[in-house]
Amino acid sequence: MSEKAAGQSGVSPQAGGATVSDIQELIRRKEEIEAQIKANYDVLESQKGIGMNEPLVDCEGYPRSDVDLYQVRTARHNIICLQNDHKAVMKQVEEALHQLHARDKEKQARDMAEAQEEAVNSGLGQSEGPSPLRAFAKVNSIGPGSPASIAGLQVDDEIVEFGSVNTQNFQSLQNIGSVVQHSEGKPLNVTVMRRGEKHQLRLVPTRWAGKGLLGCNIIPLQR
Repeated sequence: MSEKAAGQSGVSPQAGGATVSDIQELIRRKEEIEAQIKANYDVLESQKGIGMNEPLVDCEGYPRSDVDLYQVRTARHNIICLQNDHKAVMKQVEEALHQLHARDKEKQARDMAEAQEEAVNSGLGQSEGPSPLRAFAKVNSIGPGSPASIAGLQVDDEIVEFGSVNTQNFQSLQNIGSVVQHSEGKPLNVTVMRRGEKHQLRLVPTRWAGKGLLGCNIIPLQR
């Protein structure tokens, strides 16, 4: 990128540090360069449509007198510089988008790991041996149009797994609440027993018109 373009864009995202506002500023700069390129092409068009490659001398080798040679040379030079600036800005946009996407993926993985760790740490500890999973909570009400309803949960469903929470580490409904808070907008795997059959559901905790992120009421099962 030319010093002119770098100075005017005012954006040089560091590794991993690009933000949405950085990308918006780069796109604004890209559009500004495109407008300047068009303006310079308009200058060439006004000079008998001379373009970028037509000769500036006549058939006898003398400078053409039917066009403004200074304007043509200046416009051609500007277009070449601006096209280089445009390529550099597009490369910066691509790099910034890659950084932003990578950081979002890292945050999602970190949030999921924290939710799983918190659920395990607040559980009853490791069991001495593997035991078949059984239900630890029950759904006793669901709001119409809620995330729980959309996911397919039904009243009287018995919960076997809720994200990283299961019978072995479940201690209280706070375990489920913690996983829900850390997973807003992200799908959770939920396993329920319904009339003796196991069902796998995908539940996405989301803000909706009702209360909370699920729109259902869950109660612990007596053990």
